[in-house]
Amino acid sequence: MNSGLEDVVAAETVLSDVDGANGRLVIRGVSLDELVKGSSYEDVVALLLDGFLPLPDDLPAALGAARVEVFRHTASADAGIVALSPVDGLRALMARLGDGEDINTALCLVAAPAVFTPALLRLQRGLEPIAPDAGLGHAADALRMLHGALASKEQAAALNRYLVTVVDHGLNASTFAARVVASTQAGLTSSVLAGLSALKGPLHGGAPGPVLDMLDGVGAPEDAPAWLQDALARGERLMGFGHRVYRVRDPRADALKGAVRLLAASGAIEPGRLALAEAVEQAALDLLKRKKPDRPLETNVEFYTALLLEALGFPRDAFTCVFAMGRVTGWVAHAREQALGGRLIRPKSVYVGPEVAKAA
Repeated sequence: MNSGLEDVVAAETVLSDVDGANGRLVIRGVSLDELVKGSSYEDVVALLLDGFLPLPDDLPAALGAARVEVFRHTASADAGIVALSPVDGLRALMARLGDGEDINTALCLVAAPAVFTPALLRLQRGLEPIAPDAGLGHAADALRMLHGALASKEQAAALNRYLVTVVDHGLNASTFAARVVASTQAGLTSSVLAGLSALKGPLHGGAPGPVLDMLDGVGAPEDAPAWLQDALARGERLMGFGHRVYRVRDPRADALKGAVRLLAASGAIEPGRLALAEAVEQAALDLLKRKKPDRPLETNVEFYTALLLEALGFPRDAFTCVFAMGRVTGWVAHAREQALGGRLIRPKSVYVGPEVAKAA
């Protein structure tokens, strides 16, 4: 038995290749480095869903229309839903979507986190949700619905880069959960809800927020080495470092670091905040190399995700929702791939309980 299914191959996929040894991520034949240079999130939606569903001639327009379609469900966000955490509220609203296997269901699921997350955050602040603008890009519209004003070009580009960067990543916990449900032919919404439920766990999608707690705790660049040393001495994990698969630097960290620097250049991030983060990153890498020389612990996607989403105005308790905003397309694509070509997923277990008592 391999605990955690370590190194067990459970699926063949055309969707993404995670090369942990070399720090390389390929999305359907295109490297992440190439994707983030100029691809819109809509481009990547088309890339992942092509062949699994009949795509509309104008996918950006269809996705914009899907945002408008799912917005009507925000009317069902009563006081009970609004009182939930953002990710639980998002899950409750997404559960209202139909459980089909068609392109309209798929696009509504892709649209839903970008619509429901801003709506829930505004409702929690006592504000009315803002209806989508189908003519805007997906990232720009999400920010407009959150803030009530058009985002700058740099802000929209930064969120777009984030959504592209996290759209798919092999057979991670949430994607595997989505594929298990899809293998039962339960439907796309059921599969996506399984993925979202797995994503909310702190060992998967709930980790970027604590990166900011760490930065706040450090306070000043010169205090980073001592603060991190004390944290390790207390047995605490340094958030934003290390990954289950990557044995070198997470390529997504570099993609997002570039976006953070562009935001800083535009004035959307205070220079002192970025200087603090870079000082903490370097001090942490130096410390981890000394303390754990046999265990590679490099910067992962969470570190610069935290700075990026903070700069875009998302509260820390909603970071998992924004992760879902990007990853949902991967869940849909994997669910379709599993439903079309896979078998019912049914692994074996090894019984280690008490033996049946023998008769006297």
